[in-house]
Amino acid sequence: MQNEKEIKELVKEKYGEIASQPRTQNLSSCCGATGCCDTDMYNIMADDYSTLKGYNPDADLGLGCGLPTEYAKIKEGNTVIDLGSGAGNDAFIARRIVGAAGKVIGIDFTEKMVERARANAEKLEYNNVEFRLGDIEDIPVTSNKADVIVSNCVLNLVPNKHKVFSEIFRVLKPGGHFSISDIVLEGQLPAKWKQVAELYAGCVAGAIQKSEYLGIINEAGFSNITQQKEKEIIVPDEILRDYFSEEEINQYKKSDTRIKSITVFASKPAKDERNCCEPGSGCC
Repeated sequence: MQNEKEIKELVKEKYGEIASQPRTQNLSSCCGATGCCDTDMYNIMADDYSTLKGYNPDADLGLGCGLPTEYAKIKEGNTVIDLGSGAGNDAFIARRIVGAAGKVIGIDFTEKMVERARANAEKLEYNNVEFRLGDIEDIPVTSNKADVIVSNCVLNLVPNKHKVFSEIFRVLKPGGHFSISDIVLEGQLPAKWKQVAELYAGCVAGAIQKSEYLGIINEAGFSNITQQKEKEIIVPDEILRDYFSEEEINQYKKSDTRIKSITVFASKPAKDERNCCEPGSGCC
């Protein structure tokens, strides 16, 4: 099992490769930069953005697993933060909603992704959308800044999910909220699956149990925790056969294990009554 530093380096390398490729190359390969199979893996997880107002095809790398901006209850004039902003897809959709009076901040820890997102924003001439390089375990934003936080299929890549949700709580304004799409599990994946999943940039390898995921949100101090959407992710046999025997595939199909995409909404209370330590000390 890799340690947290090695996992982050693996993800950063993978997404740096994807950011350097033309969009058509990403979408024509199930594994993006690796080009490891014939079935389009991204289409298995991703929802269609192309009909949404504010959509920009140059920013859509097909890396998501939901439509969090559509569920996030964003209002005109809001400040929105997109965690794991990639080439800017969700940020630009959010900008359409917040309008010229609002602000959108994208955070990504892959330099090439940030460069690509900034280039897209410049082409669109958006002066109220910015992209910052940073780790979402230590969000480079001041406390109580955001009205809304969104994220699309990113937290499953992060080793310390407790720290991320603690940071989300810190950065949200009192009374603010988030809508996050992510991959979770029901039932246990075999150990071999977790190793193979690294080929898909951690979309499954870093996923945890759905009940644990929702529990972490609750422990972080959020209220009004609501599951807004759920869909099962079906991995085609064409992909499974590249890595598993027919016996292993049949065992998986007969098991109660399910890979799911969920979209979750939660609010930061208007008054923090957790009675824990001072913000920034890391113990909450």
